[in-house]
Amino acid sequence: MTEATTPGAYRSDTERVQAWTEGAALHIRFNQPAKHNALSVDMWQAVPPLLAQAEADDAIRLVVFSGAGEKAFVSGADISQFEDMRAAREAVKVYEAMAEEALMAIYRCAKPTLACIRGYCIGGGVNVAISCDIRLASEDAQFGIPAARLGLGYRLSALKNLVNLVGVGAAKDLFFTGRRIGAPEAKSLGLVTRVCPGEQLASLLSEYVTMFSANAPLTIRAGKRIIEEMLKDDADLDRDLCKRLILDCFESDDYAEGRRAFMEKRTPVFRGK
Repeated sequence: MTEATTPGAYRSDTERVQAWTEGAALHIRFNQPAKHNALSVDMWQAVPPLLAQAEADDAIRLVVFSGAGEKAFVSGADISQFEDMRAAREAVKVYEAMAEEALMAIYRCAKPTLACIRGYCIGGGVNVAISCDIRLASEDAQFGIPAARLGLGYRLSALKNLVNLVGVGAAKDLFFTGRRIGAPEAKSLGLVTRVCPGEQLASLLSEYVTMFSANAPLTIRAGKRIIEEMLKDDADLDRDLCKRLILDCFESDDYAEGRRAFMEKRTPVFRGK
């Protein structure tokens, strides 16, 4: 994958998280390959500011998460910090709040998010992946949630995301056993969107970036938000918001452009306005 940087545009507060733009995509790469990209405190903290910046950037149509190296997306939390961050009750609260903030920033990001997964995707790595809208994986990817083997409590939001993707039965199986599964089984369960040979992963990712870059961002944004509402309990579903999001699409310049392009038999140029 070629990194195309925009000077001064996106900068992470830690070298263990890399950020750069390539076309209409913001890439956020977890960069601790010596530890299989295990998530340290500074890595969690680096994510929300980058996503906030991307949301305000009209040039960004998609946010892509990946892991440095060939062996892992994210192998879990950096357990070398557990003694400091999770040994005491107050430290647990701080750590969990920090991780929750990062994961919810991914889940609630108004721009589409995509996890590009190679190798290990374990524990916190699964949480990052299932917080994204789409998950592409190489055939060598491995997934697992080993919380029960470590005695960790698991947050409600993470289990809810898991159940929404794979269903109650599969979620219980993965969580209770802590077993690892390969990419084909992950695909069959709905945990992964697409699977391909490792050498084709960059090409598949490029296809998605191209499609997201070409499609109407207001329509995608409305669809993402409405799907999020659909996952709520019926009493909490904001129907007025859904109607407003749809109306905004029909009243947009992009809708007019889409109609003109169709009549003129050309490719539309959407600007998100």
